[in-house]
Amino acid sequence: MTVAASLVEFRGVGKRYAAGGPAAVADLDLVIERGEFLTLLGPSGSGKTTTLMMLAGFETPSTGEIFLGGASLADRPPYRRNMGVVFQNYALFPHMSVAENVAFPLRVRGIRGSEAARKVADALALVKLDGLGERRPDAMSGGQRQRVALARALVFEPDLVLMDEPLGALDRQLREHLQIEIKRIQRTLGLTIVYVTHDQGEALTMSDRIAVFAGGRVQQVGRPDAIYETPANAFVAAFVGENNMLAGTVMERHDDRCIIRLPGGQIVRATATGAMAAGDSVIAAIRPEHVETGITPPACSNAIEARVEELAYHGDHSRIRAALDGGGSLVIRVPSTADFTAGQRLPVGWCADRCFAFPADDGTAACQKAVA
Repeated sequence: MTVAASLVEFRGVGKRYAAGGPAAVADLDLVIERGEFLTLLGPSGSGKTTTLMMLAGFETPSTGEIFLGGASLADRPPYRRNMGVVFQNYALFPHMSVAENVAFPLRVRGIRGSEAARKVADALALVKLDGLGERRPDAMSGGQRQRVALARALVFEPDLVLMDEPLGALDRQLREHLQIEIKRIQRTLGLTIVYVTHDQGEALTMSDRIAVFAGGRVQQVGRPDAIYETPANAFVAAFVGENNMLAGTVMERHDDRCIIRLPGGQIVRATATGAMAAGDSVIAAIRPEHVETGITPPACSNAIEARVEELAYHGDHSRIRAALDGGGSLVIRVPSTADFTAGQRLPVGWCADRCFAFPADDGTAACQKAVA
């Protein structure tokens, strides 16, 4: 990442709402590139919304500084930051028409008349609400109102657009449709968007990069595929997507590989992530789609037996929940045509490259409670 490409930089930013109280955000160092879609992802109370509010100017950092285009935002009020903001509850004026709502940021900036009318028309066309400028917000659907809120955030050509759970109140089908629309607009205009959500699927679908938050700290920053396929710690593995989390003890470690014994005596080979040595307690994470059935040695580096507890049909696939001897269980994704029965013994296996071992005491245990 080059300095010229960066638009926003957080340097050692922290936030406490009460002196001596817990940190809502701690030691945040984060750079946001021009033109990127960055998602702040995490459970409730993880610090993601506080981070967004500090960037918008609605909250003041307790420590550190935030820079926009290389200039400090310390003494710049929200209305002078040239940022568009979209909230979950739309925040539209019910007594104003759609066009008047969209024009409001222009009025604040002294832009009126034909120039304002042109900008409003362009913004409504961009969000596919042409011809609906005279309607009132209460005569529109939730999806249409969110489009109005988006048009209002874009109409004055901001340097940055901030979105705080903007699709959280919508049904799944509409939410997925608007995800595509927001991404289309971002690419069309080359916008820089900072997007807050707790929805992992939303983050994976829309983002250029994701910053995963927990306990007021960033746990990992990276592209969606990197976050999903190579989680940095047990929290990220548990929170982003679905993972089977198997507790065990390290028997041996060799460079980036380790051998783990599960409570039932099964031996698992995994990719070692973090500091661990023989005798340490660890958590081995393996995603359901990476577990194969009918596996026997030496076809796979890990091959054990499980007992089918239940099979759930999900349309394009089915999911098996299988118990392991000695405790613990696996969720396995299989074709929807698969035929298994409860109680059946089932050979399963996976590759060590797909299985990640994390120290059990690496500080993510408290974060994982937030997921539950």
